[in-house]
Order: sequence, then structure tokens, then C-alpha cells
Amino acid sequence: MQPENHLYQILAPNPALVASQLDPEAFARHYTSGSVRYYDGKVVFAEIDLGFRNPYFKIDEALAELKPHPDGRPKATKFISTYRVLEHMDLNAILRLILVTPEGYTLELASAPYDKIHEPGLMRIYAEIAPLRMLVMSRLDFPAFGAYVTHPTYTKGAPKQFYTQIELDIDHFLEEFEARPTMHPPIPRLHPSTLRAAILELRDEPTKDTKGLRLDSSFDTIPYKLIRHGFMFASQDTTLFFPMPPAAEIEANNFRFWRAM
Repeated sequence: MQPENHLYQILAPNPALVASQLDPEAFARHYTSGSVRYYDGKVVFAEIDLGFRNPYFKIDEALAELKPHPDGRPKATKFISTYRVLEHMDLNAILRLILVTPEGYTLELASAPYDKIHEPGLMRIYAEIAPLRMLVMSRLDFPAFGAYVTHPTYTKGAPKQFYTQIELDIDHFLEEFEARPTMHPPIPRLHPSTLRAAILELRDEPTKDTKGLRLDSSFDTIPYKLIRHGFMFASQDTTLFFPMPPAAEIEANNFRFWRAM
């Protein structure tokens, strides 16, 4: 029996469009434990509608070469593109998002309408994942940040962006920092004094909407438990939101993933 073909868009750690005969769970295990390309951090990828086509990608050629090994093992990967992948992706072709822990445990997310209510002017922290990878503090809410970084006049942006919001109680952080300046960083690889300086700078400049915190978001080091709301794909025309389930729901339905969050 011929294995089923799949199209996957890898978003972290490296952007790529890949054809594969592995199902999502097997694909996740392949990259975290079963491949010569072994990677020791988290992986995030999306399953793409097998009917998706764009002239930029040689999808039909890749699928034609997607054949099982002589011993019957399914073909794990056939790379189609590693450059400007999200830019040429139709967001409507993204079927589901798969989060993978370093141990290879998976959590599948379905898209849903974005229905969060935001407090105007509240400072938030965003981890850009693909193609941009900065860690940014902003007054903009979740969808508005996507519109900002994908605007054609924004010279440091991109036509499409995949990103998430990081959970942080800013007032509590400032209180804790004043009491204990040597505190453990609330966000991995971001020094508390750098975070404090950025908060104070934005508070002192009410007309400024964003402040870069790190040139690289270091998303690979940020625990899934720090994700607020979920993950967002954004362009100037549309957004595609994948909500993160509550931790209690993940624990009840997917204990292995929850334990590794």
C-alpha cells in the first residue's frame, strides 16, 4: 500500500516547505529523534492542503519523487524550498499547526476566529518566529502587530509573518526587579535589566508603539507554557489564528506534551 503524501511547512527552527510520506506524529519524531538532521529543540510546523499550488514552488516535481525506499519505508522528506516560503504561502491552505517538544511529543492546533478583547495601550511582548525572528515589545494588540510588521511601507517587516505573544505580568515583573535586581530572567536569554529599560522607555514615549528587545527571539528556548493566546499568521489581507488550549485541557488530553511544556 502506497504511503499517503503530505505537505508540511516548517516554521521553527528553519523555514521550509517539505513533502513527506510521514504522518504529523512520525514527521515530528523524525526531526527530534530519528534523523541525521537531529535537532535538540522544539519544532513547529503546519500541514498544508495537498492541493495547494504556487508557481514559486515545484510541488508536483517533488511529489513525483516522493517514493518509498526499496525496503518499503516511507520517504521522510523531500525539500521543496527553504527561501521566502511563508511569503508565497496561501494562508487558507494551512490546515493545522503542530507543536513539537524536544522529546518529540506533539500538540495539534486547529484554527479559530480571534475573539480576544484587548486593553488599549497595554504593553505586550511578541516573539517573531518566521520569517522574521525578533523579540519585540509593543503597545499593539495581537492582530494589530501583524498588520504593523507586514505593512508594505515598513522596511523592517515582511509580506507575511508568523508570531506569538509571550505571557508576562509587566507590573509584577517591575516590582520583583526592584526588590531583587539579580532575579532570574522571566524570558530566556533576555536580561531583566534590558527588559526593564525597554518598559520604561515605552512608558516615557507614548507615541512609540514598538521597541526591539533582541535581534533573535530565541523562540527555541521559550517554554510553550509561556505562550499567551496562541499563534498568529498575518498578512495585510488576512490573519489566521491558532489558539493555545488552556494548560489544564492539555494536561487532561495530552499529558506527555503537557509534562514537557
